[in-house]
Amino acid sequence: MGKVSQEQVNGLISRQMNDWSLAGDNYAALAGVKVKRFEVNGREVQVQFNPARIVSSAAKVDDKSLSERRCFLCAANRPVEQEGLAWGDLYTILVNPFPIFPRHLTIPSNDHKPQRIKGRIGDMLGLAADLHDFVIFYNGPKCGASAPDHCHFQAGSKGLMSLPAGKVDGRLIKGDERAGIYRLLNWTCQAFIIKATEQDAAADLFNQLYAVLPIHEGEDEPMLNLLCWTENKSGITEWNIGVFPRVKHRPSCYFAEGDSNILLTPASVDMGGVFITPLAKDFNKIKASDIEAILKEVCYDEDAMNEIENKIII
Repeated sequence: MGKVSQEQVNGLISRQMNDWSLAGDNYAALAGVKVKRFEVNGREVQVQFNPARIVSSAAKVDDKSLSERRCFLCAANRPVEQEGLAWGDLYTILVNPFPIFPRHLTIPSNDHKPQRIKGRIGDMLGLAADLHDFVIFYNGPKCGASAPDHCHFQAGSKGLMSLPAGKVDGRLIKGDERAGIYRLLNWTCQAFIIKATEQDAAADLFNQLYAVLPIHEGEDEPMLNLLCWTENKSGITEWNIGVFPRVKHRPSCYFAEGDSNILLTPASVDMGGVFITPLAKDFNKIKASDIEAILKEVCYDEDAMNEIENKIII
């Protein structure tokens, strides 16, 4: 039995929509957000105009800024209206008041510890099993996390991102059909995907992949985004982990001036096929070629992925 039921989570969401005006208003506004669709590398992606997400897209995540603000994920600093649902002793499930998804959760650690995935992949897989209607995602501390000083996951309802919703093509590079690491094929960017019918096997394969990902100088974790979800196949649960290695946090267009500026901070949701633009000017002008350029700039190229693959198969 899991630590929470889907019914408990749905109850939390319903109560917060009724009792917390910030959340209720932003979810109501979400129903009217504008969406554009493009084809990138042969796959459909969405661009969402979502003004409320400026809080995340423009978040200052440098050490000085983090030290000067109260952590909004710590229980003592949360709004009084924000209700939490315990997931065991380690995490609390919260409704995200600035949603991308029709149901959007933030799941912070109960301790104020830095955003790191090492030692927590089992927690992510467990959340995916309990929240089977959701995709669980993790943004590295320099890969889209707006609170890199406090470890947390997020969860969004299935069906919005095209990765879990669509057919996933992969080339097996280690393991077998019961537990394997694949190169994701025919996708918008270079990525790996792990598939396993046992949770422990999925965690073990992730740890093997994590161990060979390069760590940039001065950092203690590889730059990456993760998407994790479960599928029921003929009564058998399959765990999936999409692993998106990164070489850069924000693209050059984020810092550009004039017409070249596009305020877009790629994170896990973008890697899954939904790009978030909080400013109308960016939503109106962005094109498929802009998205292709952004992904090319912040993600690994094929040669770098081949090097990682060679290390995995040894």
